[in-house]
Amino acid sequence: MADAAHRIFELAEHALSRPFPLRVRAWDGSEAGPSGTPVLVFRRRRALRRLLWRPGELGLARGWVAGDLAVDGDLYEALDRLSGLLWERDEPDPAAAGGMVRTARRVAERLGDPASYRLVREALTLAGAGLPPAPPPEEVRRRTGIAHTKRRDKAAIAHHYDVGNDFYALLLGPSMVYSCAVWPDEDTTLEAAQYAKLDLVCRKLSLREGQRLLDVGCGWGSMVLHAAEHYGVRATGITLSVEQAAFARKRVAEAGLTGRVDIRVQDYRDVPDGPYDAISSIGMAEHVGSERYLEYARTLYGLLRPGGRLLNHQIGRRPMRDEEAYRIDEFIDRYVFPDGELAPVGVTVARLEEAGFEVRDVEALREHYARTLRAWVANLEAHWNAAARATSVGKARVWQLYMAASALSFERNRIGVNQVLAVRTDTGGASGMPRTRSGWLS
Repeated sequence: MADAAHRIFELAEHALSRPFPLRVRAWDGSEAGPSGTPVLVFRRRRALRRLLWRPGELGLARGWVAGDLAVDGDLYEALDRLSGLLWERDEPDPAAAGGMVRTARRVAERLGDPASYRLVREALTLAGAGLPPAPPPEEVRRRTGIAHTKRRDKAAIAHHYDVGNDFYALLLGPSMVYSCAVWPDEDTTLEAAQYAKLDLVCRKLSLREGQRLLDVGCGWGSMVLHAAEHYGVRATGITLSVEQAAFARKRVAEAGLTGRVDIRVQDYRDVPDGPYDAISSIGMAEHVGSERYLEYARTLYGLLRPGGRLLNHQIGRRPMRDEEAYRIDEFIDRYVFPDGELAPVGVTVARLEEAGFEVRDVEALREHYARTLRAWVANLEAHWNAAARATSVGKARVWQLYMAASALSFERNRIGVNQVLAVRTDTGGASGMPRTRSGWLS
């Protein structure tokens, strides 16, 4: 088994038909590949078995989550160097927040040629005999039924958000905001940047004292608390996460806002008490699904009074030449956001207008999200042991990988995030909005 790294490196280059961009270190201490790069560490032979059984992103992800694979060096640089293998170069990426695409078919075809027989036989010997290793327990097991029913949506939300409020407190910091911050300058802290984002949403909605605000997907309550405290609104926040709701209610009580802020565990399709003066939906619409998006838009339209505004803050992917070829990213779907789907911003705007809204403004915040994600990764790594105790080592590794990969996806313009401001005009077509952006941001 001596020099396992050399054989792994040779197999990788042959299978991929291109130079492998990282140095490799194997479980026997051997190393191979270019110097001066991050090192992809095969801690156990099981890591190679995972990749042989599932070449591509899922095998890599399972190895990472299980701790069979690691990176010695800068994780961002390692993922960036691997981007040519994990991300398509000639077409905008169809994947979700992590940005990875399937490579298994391409690798399998390459390994099937006669010249590869020796390498494959050696790799199987090196990896050890046996059935495929079981997926790490953090992977979502088989799902049944139709996607985006109320029951399945609730289960998907629980998988991602009900992993422990203590974990998220370490990850997000005091703001407890789990969406893109707005960074006014280089010296802004994460907490100040999240405050700036919440305030930007309130100003775009033109919130005024006594108005009713509905926050769809309210998370840990930061938006409704900000709007009630600084703008005097009566706010309702809805979430499908039981843990989020409990945390948010505690914050509301501690702030003395129980009479003005209501937190509910409720599906957006079940809100009975419109009309509202304004609706915010921040980082929630990614969970709706393309088949349900028009229903989502129509539901929110029906919950607004004439002249009421919607602020829809949503991650979007780049368009594809063949939209029907879009597939949800395997790693993201199995480990991070089950059933999550991204759409190009143009599709989002079209669906909102089809539902009856007039779209008045679209603001791209792509670079802001990249910086936000890097701040979250820094928080996670700075509190690694506590974060792992609060949930599990595997969960912490999932979040580390998906947030680091997502930061690169935003930086490379594979995905973006946009705030879409829309209004329900009255029967005569009047929006009640100032003519200029400076007017409605005042």
